[in-house]
Amino acid sequence: MPDSLRDLARAILDAGLAAVAPHAALARHLRRHHDTLAIAGIAYHLGTYRRVVVIGAGKASAEMAAAIEVLLGPHVTAGLVITKDGHSVPTRAVAVREASHPLPDARGVAATAELLALLATPSERDLVLVLLSGGGSALLEQPADGLTLADLQATTDALLRAGATINELNAVRKHLSAVKGGNLARATAPATVVVLVLSDVVGSPLDVIASGPCAPDSTTYADALAVLARYQISDAVPPAVRVHLEAGARGERPETPKPGDAVFARVRHVIIGDNAQAAAACVAEAERRGLRALLLSTFIEGEAREVGRVLGALARELRTHGRPLAPPACLVLGGETTVTVRGDGRGGRNQEVALGAARGLAGLADVLVLSAATDGGDGPTDAAGAFADGTTLARAAALGLDPQVHLARNDAYPFFQALGDLLVTGPTRTNVNDVMLVLAG
Repeated sequence: MPDSLRDLARAILDAGLAAVAPHAALARHLRRHHDTLAIAGIAYHLGTYRRVVVIGAGKASAEMAAAIEVLLGPHVTAGLVITKDGHSVPTRAVAVREASHPLPDARGVAATAELLALLATPSERDLVLVLLSGGGSALLEQPADGLTLADLQATTDALLRAGATINELNAVRKHLSAVKGGNLARATAPATVVVLVLSDVVGSPLDVIASGPCAPDSTTYADALAVLARYQISDAVPPAVRVHLEAGARGERPETPKPGDAVFARVRHVIIGDNAQAAAACVAEAERRGLRALLLSTFIEGEAREVGRVLGALARELRTHGRPLAPPACLVLGGETTVTVRGDGRGGRNQEVALGAARGLAGLADVLVLSAATDGGDGPTDAAGAFADGTTLARAAALGLDPQVHLARNDAYPFFQALGDLLVTGPTRTNVNDVMLVLAG
């Protein structure tokens, strides 16, 4: 693979990541002048509050907390955020706890209990800043009455393996939890609450990002049951989960709070960063480096390997016909694909996108596809994604690697590892869906 094209793709991606880094994202929306904090145009007079509490969850939450501490200084009274293993950064007043992702663990449950203890006596004279980012659904967790952590782990695993979308996954998780789906807002009332969000969900629906702990929930117990039925996993989840959801659907358990509920009267959400901002920054960087660039969509969803086939076709169109742009060109796409796990291999959705693109790229000169998770972690691997180009299949064949076998086993990681074509960034401490680049030099 030409290093120059790979380096170019990496530089374009890095520009997108920089645009949605927590410090940069918060700086665009928050300003402090003496004791007045302005958040997206609304002023909060810090001296009027009994305390300023910072809480949150997600892969970017520690970095967000550190940025808030720099901005507010001694005004931060206390706080706690829960982040993924390896995503901590030093903080002063805000405690940082690490827990497992994508499956919740006992550390996350314990940290959530600790977080809730900070909110034990909420007052109208409290200002609560809630820092949410992707991964918050797994990290912020308290099982609903009658359910165990093991119940939630088994259900989450079944949904992930079935290829459920994040919206579907969170519709179920919200109805198995005591903190998701607006329930955290109940714990903060009557405090003034501002939720600062780095969105990792296509379209940025507030009730889906981190399972909407402070947002009105648009889904119901019946919706959760329908998701299990749609993926034919009703019998694969623990019996206690089915019993819980069925009781809720019959009205025997309280629903998650809905729009108009009084618990949201003093809650405000501000999206400080999303996939569109990252993608736009990628376009700007590509143009700065002399490429024609076009943002095609930030709403890409679907089976990863099929999206990869489309990216391969786009690359072939660029190289063969100069459409929609004449080379040198860069097409930018964003969103989040899914993988229906059928094999026993190792990989992630972005690696599977790249593997799906490889056949369409075969034999083309000076073309490249990069698919990357903006958080730096693609599935249960240490890679953010992978590169594919016109030589990928030929180089694989020389090593005795069959891409179809690896696709069938959901085994993209060792395929690209053998080629030296994994993208490894380490934790980026931000998370705004995936970015896909199609380059023709």
